[in-house]
Amino acid sequence: MDMKSIYLLIPLAPLLGSLIAGLFGWAIGRRAAHVATISGVAVSFALSAYTLNYLLNGGESFNGNLYTWLSVNGVDLNIGFWVDNLTAMMMCVVTFVSLMVHIYTIGYMHEDPGYQRFFSYISLFTFSMLMLVMSNNFVQLFFGWEAVGLVSYLLIGFWFKRPTATFANLKAFLVNRVGDLGFLLGIGLVLAHFGSLDYAAVFAKAPELKDATISLFAGANWSLITVTCILLFIGAMGKSAQFPLHVWLPDSMEGPTPISALIHAATMVTAGIFMVSRMSPLFEMSETALNFVLVIGAITALFMGFLGIIQNDIKRVVAYSTLSQLGYMTVALGASAYSVAVFHLMTHAFFKALLFLAAGSVIMGMHHDQDIRNMGGLRKYMKITWITSLIGSLALIGTPFLSGFYSKDSIILAVEASKLPGAGFAYFAVVAGVFVTAFYSFRMYFLVFHGKEQWMQKKDHHHGHDTHDDHDHHHGLGPNDKPHESPWVVTLPLALLAVPSLVIGAIAIGPMLAGDFFKNVIFINHETHGAMEVVAEHAHDWLHMGMHAFVTLPFWLAVAGVVCAYVFYMVKPAIPAAFDRFFTSIGVRKLLEEKYYMDHLYINVFTAGARALGTVLWKVGDTLLIDGLVVNGAAKVVGFFSAIIRRIQTGYIYHYAFAMIIGLLLMLTWLVKHLY
Repeated sequence: MDMKSIYLLIPLAPLLGSLIAGLFGWAIGRRAAHVATISGVAVSFALSAYTLNYLLNGGESFNGNLYTWLSVNGVDLNIGFWVDNLTAMMMCVVTFVSLMVHIYTIGYMHEDPGYQRFFSYISLFTFSMLMLVMSNNFVQLFFGWEAVGLVSYLLIGFWFKRPTATFANLKAFLVNRVGDLGFLLGIGLVLAHFGSLDYAAVFAKAPELKDATISLFAGANWSLITVTCILLFIGAMGKSAQFPLHVWLPDSMEGPTPISALIHAATMVTAGIFMVSRMSPLFEMSETALNFVLVIGAITALFMGFLGIIQNDIKRVVAYSTLSQLGYMTVALGASAYSVAVFHLMTHAFFKALLFLAAGSVIMGMHHDQDIRNMGGLRKYMKITWITSLIGSLALIGTPFLSGFYSKDSIILAVEASKLPGAGFAYFAVVAGVFVTAFYSFRMYFLVFHGKEQWMQKKDHHHGHDTHDDHDHHHGLGPNDKPHESPWVVTLPLALLAVPSLVIGAIAIGPMLAGDFFKNVIFINHETHGAMEVVAEHAHDWLHMGMHAFVTLPFWLAVAGVVCAYVFYMVKPAIPAAFDRFFTSIGVRKLLEEKYYMDHLYINVFTAGARALGTVLWKVGDTLLIDGLVVNGAAKVVGFFSAIIRRIQTGYIYHYAFAMIIGLLLMLTWLVKHLY
């Protein structure tokens, strides 16, 4: 089997599984549906791992078209694959996390009536994501980009009888439309000025257009590359949930937990990060675009972390931590450390998927109660979930030698070395973010697994809201219930994700950051952007980097965050209560609870404004001008003349004879006048 056939099979296997489960799920039953989809994704993962191994052992990377979809004006729009080290690594991450989520879903969704439909969607998502990362041109990239958006809409609103779920999926869809408009305009500029949509052709032509300008407004010339890069990045801001297009991601927790892990941890939200890394030859030409990326990432990294501190829903805490970590990746992109961003993307995919799936396991153990204030002491009832959650949390806060440490510290090093104007602010944001991350992660960890068993006091109140429709589920634990460990189909993926969360950083940091894993894949202009060289000095020796961490500021900030969380929530609960009162009195608490009023702004200004404009156009434009003036006006004019002419049509013969005589007289007069 040649490599081209393998590349073709990788995205098509999950698509086939999805079609079987989606179209014939009702006929073949639950078991066959999950066997079909899991087999598809397993084949895909095995071949992705084979591909990565092939490339690492000196195999040729592949860039070729499979067929031409259509030709317009001499421009061919192709379906094709570009498989190099970056693609292969992304394929492995996507398929591995997806496989874990598929297995986990058997346990999590076993009572749900939409079981086959769910498996069909998550397999379709895997296909879309693979098409996105494997594409070798902008058209196919855009196809994958929109397809993951569509499937995430279907998944977030999976329980479509819940108003909150339908609101959340619509919100995700509409916010992504804003980003996608920018993305589409960026692709349009590429086509207009580069004359091709093929990556290789565009990158080859880019140096010629380095100084090209375009006039967006009369009298103002803008750099073509800067405008193109910023527009492409706006697409990434929508998908990768960067401020101010981040508002959809926390609400998307309305979907079932497995998709939170798949979409919001490992794959879809990293599409933007992947895309900017792939476009490194373009972004390297524009300091302005890089600075824009850096500042947006820094805002997201710090301010979204603050919101995680006040959340009480277990999944929302993890969601805000995802936003914050995506901010870190974006900061690395802005500092021209693309490989560090991709490295953090990979390590984060494992430990964040682990945290989401562990959160789902806790929700199952708590009978679908998601409020962390009703938990506590779960450590002795859910041993596997507890230990894997601890590993995930330690990796997230950057504990030395765990995977998150290597990627997070590399980002901090890269920002420190960056010479961009926004680097000072970004450095402050990522360092302060270390404390914030440690604090909210361990606040959640302690409240869930340690301390008083709050659910004992809550026996008479059943509530929670990760409900399965069509079930008479009670929420929270009943009077005789105890939390219980989840079945093996849930705990096996947790254990398998915990392994890379522990070791993948140390294994991969050398080749990815100091070695030539990304050689000829990611392009950096080393004369102006030296951040990567600083990172590479530290990265070549993982052991020394881990040992050195104990004397660095980020390590002690993380320790401080964990200690504060322990003291606040385990030892002296009066302290956070006092802080709470203080922050409530000065209005900060309200600001955080309202998520910086971003939703208010969008709903009351943009949404209401769009509706008001629509109403004006309807009342004035449609009803008054078009219907009233043009359509009905024309009819009235005809009616008016008809009324006059109607008076002449009397039906008497002598009236008509008289009219004929008058007509003849007028004709004769005219003839006589002109002929003689």
